[in-house]
Amino acid sequence: MTARTTADRRTRTALVIGGGIAGLVAAMALHKAGIEATVYEAYEDPAPGGHAPGGGSRFGGGMTIAPNGQQALEAIDAAQTVSAIGTPVTALGLRSWTGRHLAQLTPPADLPTTRFVWRKELHESMAAEADRRGIPLHRGRRLLDATDTGTGVTARFSDGSQERADILIGADGLRSTVRSLIDPSVPKPHYAGVLTFTARVQKTELPSTEGVLYMCYGKRAYFAYQIFDDGSAAWSANLPHREPLTQAEAQAVGAEEWHRRLTEAFADDRTPAPDLLSETAAQDLLITGPTETMPPVRTWSRGRMILIGDAAHATSPTSGQGASLATESAVELARCLRDLPPTKAFAAYESLRRPRVDRILKHTTATATATSAAARTATPKPAGPLSRALRDALLPVATKVGGAGGAVWGAWQFDHRIDWDERVG
Repeated sequence: MTARTTADRRTRTALVIGGGIAGLVAAMALHKAGIEATVYEAYEDPAPGGHAPGGGSRFGGGMTIAPNGQQALEAIDAAQTVSAIGTPVTALGLRSWTGRHLAQLTPPADLPTTRFVWRKELHESMAAEADRRGIPLHRGRRLLDATDTGTGVTARFSDGSQERADILIGADGLRSTVRSLIDPSVPKPHYAGVLTFTARVQKTELPSTEGVLYMCYGKRAYFAYQIFDDGSAAWSANLPHREPLTQAEAQAVGAEEWHRRLTEAFADDRTPAPDLLSETAAQDLLITGPTETMPPVRTWSRGRMILIGDAAHATSPTSGQGASLATESAVELARCLRDLPPTKAFAAYESLRRPRVDRILKHTTATATATSAAARTATPKPAGPLSRALRDALLPVATKVGGAGGAVWGAWQFDHRIDWDERVG
């Protein structure tokens, strides 16, 4: 009788491993569900490197938060963490290296507007909100191991400390330690054939893109940019590089050398890429390192440990859904744990999330393939002349067939509302 009572007991405490977006949202959602959550982050500095020369960070660069991500934040009264700092993205424009307009995709008008945010600023906003809610965040606590006792989990950290709670949530990203504890046989992330660079241009003479985020399939590399109404701009580039480099190795090459190589790669493009590069000082170049992809993760939980975010379902880096899917999963997991004991809650969470996650992963993979080798982050070399011509001819048709050729941009992905008050199970 005692064992049954213990097994059926609702979750009261949780260890959240990873202090990024997924971990902070999970902790806030659990807090709203009445569960005491503590966040443990491996890094001391939430944003090492910043915009220092040759810098770079897993918290660096820019990103978009889609309507579905914002709706998930609304469910836990945290939408202001994005709206207060984000810049509207009203459409997605696709261009060839010649400057030719290929397609323009607009999101559904009745949903929150997609927002561009700097990852560092978003993290700071969410960390401040978590602190306001009284959620502890411990930095410099790298998880080494965890033991599931059947009634709880004991985590051991690199500083020699141990912590115990009813459950442990792995929100520790693409190279998740928790994932390897749940399933030691899970495949490792693999190099996608490109290095990624980002920069923030404080002042450009180029005109505002009026809310449009442009993706340019360059002659030698991929380039995305948005020019804001205040004259500032943000851009990112995927530069093909056959040999894999770690972030540290890429940084060791030096920002000036990478700036030179990027300038050379986009020299022939008739897009704003050459101008934006010329207006970017080498010391402002953020070397975000190699792009990696993750095979599907089939085991999300074991015992009292479970995964969310990139640790469970890493999307294509160009999908624009990584943070938003992670936010959805964090909120849904908290709802399940609010209403069900851990084992049943984990099963309910997977049944809620698997179909949607698998559909989005399949869609983003297919989209990346359809938009050509030059746009795919899995391709270590740019498209040749024939491939470029075929892509530029077929892409406008493909986006229209997909229901997004200037009218609707991923409506089924974006229109996903979570009813916090609805009971689970």
